[in-house]
Amino acid sequence: MKKKSFRWSDEVEPHKDRTKTIIKLHPEIRNLIGRNPYTFLVIALCVGVQLVTAYLLKDAAWYWVALAAYGIGAFACHSLFVCIHECAHNLIFKNRVANTWSGIFANLPTLLPSSVSFQKYHLKHHSFQGVEALDADMPFHWEAKMINNSSFGKAMWLLFYPIFQALRPFRLKEINLFDSWTLVNWVVQIAFTAAVVYFLGWTAILYLALSFFFSVGLHPLGARWIQEHFLTHGEQETKSYYGRLNLTNLNVGYHNEHHDFPSVPWNNLPKIKALAGGHYDTLGYHTSYTRLLFEFLFNRELSVFSRTARSNRGTKITAPTAKTQDPSAMVA
Repeated sequence: MKKKSFRWSDEVEPHKDRTKTIIKLHPEIRNLIGRNPYTFLVIALCVGVQLVTAYLLKDAAWYWVALAAYGIGAFACHSLFVCIHECAHNLIFKNRVANTWSGIFANLPTLLPSSVSFQKYHLKHHSFQGVEALDADMPFHWEAKMINNSSFGKAMWLLFYPIFQALRPFRLKEINLFDSWTLVNWVVQIAFTAAVVYFLGWTAILYLALSFFFSVGLHPLGARWIQEHFLTHGEQETKSYYGRLNLTNLNVGYHNEHHDFPSVPWNNLPKIKALAGGHYDTLGYHTSYTRLLFEFLFNRELSVFSRTARSNRGTKITAPTAKTQDPSAMVA
């Protein structure tokens, strides 16, 4: 019996060459590079929604809590994850510390202190996509083997996806995951969680916890992890999503566009496709997270092994940037 494994590639990650080609043909894309400080208002809104909803549900039955978490909290939390992602690329404020604090603030309703660590390993994901030693988005081999391709196994994988995701950064030996900012992230998060317990009670914590798990797990929004880099149709390893949920996802579905130009904030990602559509219209993409979720669950040809792995790190280059662009947001 053939041993299952990830699809192996000897090539470097696929985005660097396309970035150089597009910017040569469409230099006006440089004008889209920058920051969007209004993203902080989105953070404040979503944090407010989660706190107000947690307050309203503090005496509710568990099934109302679960329903609200699935229908309201998951969307608010997912938007906050995207905002943390923007902070990681320093795409909100010019000041890096302000972005870090914004990420810590956005992190609050999700309960797990992860925004500072995410910033470190996510930028490596852009430079070294598919390199297991540096890409925390790549599943463990044992993880893929354990889940296999059964519908039940894949459903459980999505349900507990935050746990698998939290384990992967420890694989990245070349990244120092703990520093003073990580400690700040943990202290602030623990203080916030204690305050919620004290003022709102454990039912509010249940709502926030379920919102967190649904936002990245067994939910149509969880299909985002399948959309981005799973080999759902052919061997194209990054796919975009052009559907209605980009409204709450802050255009994170434009994933090829984002990987090609990570210095462009979320509000300008559709403009990249508008300017350079000829380079994206021929690529595979998705239009429905719900359809993709069911396809992943029930298609036995798809499994956690449906990813591209590589050891070729290639040559690190930087995407074209404006003079004021922070270097940490340039990683292509």
